[in-house]
Amino acid sequence: QAQLQESGGGSVQAGGSLRLSCAASGYSPHCMVWFRQAPVQEREGVAAIFARSGSTYYADSVKGRFTISREGDTVYLAMNNLRPEDTAMYYCAASEYGPFGQWNLPMMYDDWGQGTQVTVSD
Repeated sequence: QAQLQESGGGSVQAGGSLRLSCAASGYSPHCMVWFRQAPVQEREGVAAIFARSGSTYYADSVKGRFTISREGDTVYLAMNNLRPEDTAMYYCAASEYGPFGQWNLPMMYDDWGQGTQVTVSD
């Protein structure tokens, strides 16, 4: 059974860093993605990495500050220079063969982790 397990969230001050991890078990996804969702906001695609090509994609809001990487079936999100607006629940998502569309659309993914909270204070 496919499962995704996240870890690494927490609370930091603005300018600080955190590293999130997401381990897939039961399968080896082609694409692994980080999404985030703040209260009363839509879920937003943050970063994606594709296994075969190694290609990575980022939301404009995190380019230059966040780095997605992968080792085996574990994906990492290194977050530097964090800002209060990065505060959200962060979710790992994965697709075994896809996504068959835009990487940052939640509907493209069937497999999700339980989420890990990131809180950035001024």
